[in-house]
Amino acid sequence: MRALIFGNSGSGKSTLAKRFAARHGCAHLDLDTIVWEPGRIAEARPMERVLADLDAFIAQHETWVIEGCYGDLVEHAAHACTELLFLNPGREACLANNRRRPWEPHKYDSPAKQDAMLDNLQAWVSGYNERDDAWSYAAHRRLFDAHAGEKTEYTTLPAMD
Repeated sequence: MRALIFGNSGSGKSTLAKRFAARHGCAHLDLDTIVWEPGRIAEARPMERVLADLDAFIAQHETWVIEGCYGDLVEHAAHACTELLFLNPGREACLANNRRRPWEPHKYDSPAKQDAMLDNLQAWVSGYNERDDAWSYAAHRRLFDAHAGEKTEYTTLPAMD
């Protein structure tokens, strides 16, 4: 299995990716870990380094799950996936999930630093349907609709029985 999971922040990507990785014993890549400078969320690394890391991850693992909101990176990796999963639960669900999000130590030095970013994150999430950047609903919809391989769109997280 090589699953590529994407959607808005708070859509459940990390939760589903962790479940898939545990259930199938495959490698897991949260794209945030290669997009941002370590310990500096919202400070982007050079794209050539990000793409090199993404390509290396794909090449190094026979089975994997990759997750993130970055439409350009999802598009870059889509050729290698066996399954494309678009999480699209709607704005209110994403906002609520972000409010309940546990501390992510791989992104933030402390829970307080993560909490300090919440208002900015929520404003960004709220604009998902209006933006037309690589991280927007429009970009995600185009990606999903154009993908010729196996694909599923979820409006709620799937059960993992």
